[in-house]
Amino acid sequence: RVQKDDLTSLIAQLTQDIEDLTSAVAELDAAMQAATEERTSSKAANTQTIADAKAAQTAVEQATAVLKDFYAKSAQATALAQSAQSPAEDAPETFDKPYQGLLPEGGNVVSFLEVVLTDFARLESETSTSEATETDSYDKFMFESKKDRALKENEKGHKTAKRSDSEGALAQTEEELKLTQGQLDMAVAYYEKLKPTCVDSGITYEERVKRREEEIQSLQEALKILAGTDLS
Repeated sequence: RVQKDDLTSLIAQLTQDIEDLTSAVAELDAAMQAATEERTSSKAANTQTIADAKAAQTAVEQATAVLKDFYAKSAQATALAQSAQSPAEDAPETFDKPYQGLLPEGGNVVSFLEVVLTDFARLESETSTSEATETDSYDKFMFESKKDRALKENEKGHKTAKRSDSEGALAQTEEELKLTQGQLDMAVAYYEKLKPTCVDSGITYEERVKRREEEIQSLQEALKILAGTDLS
């Protein structure tokens, strides 16, 4: 009976453990799927940002080259114009320096474009670094998650096999208990049959000895039944 209770308790615990492991594996699967979707989306965004930053740098570099060429030619034209004039104290200051495309807040267009170029280069660098960091973190997370999942699946398999063995042992124990109960019932029936011989009703000594011998014989038969042997 104690063995049956122990097996029943063990099977219940194993069943709970298997359910917990199944839930944990499902949670890992969901977390890995979410991480993969997020990584895929972030990678696409980073890739696009890097491509846009590179394209912008190319465009700014081309625009800067065009402007520098234009201003260089403008400077040459200004120099030629000044050399063709006679010196005069009241000459306009505008012609003292070649035109560089002045901005309202100060500075010139070329300098502004150089700042913009630097900004796009920094954006490309920072995004590339961020992409590398995110990829590394994702790879580590997936590695650990897959390892954890494999361990849980392995543990689940062992517990499932152990539960199956325990269920088989429980069935065998219940069958043995059933057989033992049947043998006990037969022994009790023999005991009930022998009880009248134990009652003293004024019989002679010889008769009492004879009944005692019969009682002993019946008890021996009962013991054989309990031992699982056939009566001879």
